[in-house]
Amino acid sequence: MSEPSLRLSPLHDRHVALGARMAEFGGWSMPIQYSGVVEEHLAVRTAVGVFDVSHLGNVEVTGPGAKEFVNSCFTNDLDRIGPWQAQYTLCCDDATGGVVDDLIVYHGSADDLHLVPNAANTAEVVRRLRAVAPPDIEIVDQHEDFAILAVQGPRSPEVLGKLGLAADMDYMAFARIDGITVCRTGYTGEHGYELVVPAADATALWDRLAEAVASEGGRPCGLGARDTLRTEMGYPLHGQDLSLDITPVQARCGWAVGWSKPAFWGREALLAERERGAARLLWGLLALDRGIPRPHMTVRDAGGNDIGEVTSGTFSPSLKVGIGLALLDRGVAEGDELTLDVRGRPSAVRVVKPPFVQPHTR
Repeated sequence: MSEPSLRLSPLHDRHVALGARMAEFGGWSMPIQYSGVVEEHLAVRTAVGVFDVSHLGNVEVTGPGAKEFVNSCFTNDLDRIGPWQAQYTLCCDDATGGVVDDLIVYHGSADDLHLVPNAANTAEVVRRLRAVAPPDIEIVDQHEDFAILAVQGPRSPEVLGKLGLAADMDYMAFARIDGITVCRTGYTGEHGYELVVPAADATALWDRLAEAVASEGGRPCGLGARDTLRTEMGYPLHGQDLSLDITPVQARCGWAVGWSKPAFWGREALLAERERGAARLLWGLLALDRGIPRPHMTVRDAGGNDIGEVTSGTFSPSLKVGIGLALLDRGVAEGDELTLDVRGRPSAVRVVKPPFVQPHTR
């Protein structure tokens, strides 16, 4: 039986024309890099970059009491924000508290919410919501209808200004302008925006953004740079730092849990884990030699005992050193010096609290 074909972004032809290296990501064929991960990473830190992140999901939840319904499912408390604000939250398994997905909720009104889950998890988030939704709540998967472009970096307000799009808004706020939803959000740690646009209009918007980005000293960026940028911030990636086997408590995402809410999926399991203390916690690792942390590398203490595993790791273009995230046994402390097993060779690392690089989101 043949493998199912990969889904294509509305901008696929543009990426191919630019010579992007394409690869599978969450069931989609997406650009990993154009000129190179380091160059693209540094462009975002110093100027601006434009990313195609159309693999991300788009889900509309509408109907009387839509806000209250979503708030009873996901971890964060939507009562903390008002209309035209966005919120990071988690969809957890009700029995175990493991993370089905982490996502952004855009609060348009009490009866109209827009969800942006991760690519591979969109269908499962929709399935779980539909399974418990009241009859008057409609949940529509709009994955094929929209594209999402991210403009990230200190020159991003200038780029949006050249397109006549509102840029002066608070962090985690959004506005709708001429059919484009402009969101003051991102996954890089830099001042930036994410633009949700009808798929039919994506190519024209990409072309205008690419021209404006180039005029500000920036460039198109692929998912490789997006990964190194988010790792420098210590932002978790679902499937690596969050999963059905890794809870928000273990991943230090308790700040995205409305602990006093009367109901959300996984509430009892997570309250119990928080009370007893997680057996393992997510930490940052900073290389002390030329080693580079990579996912699934074993972490050992000074006595040679296995105490955890790397979940994410990369070379930091900003720091010029290896960095990573790792789930480590309870009792590990900031400043501890540990070793990684790099194909049988020990590599020294120090335990740190992310971010590795100062964020500039606000």
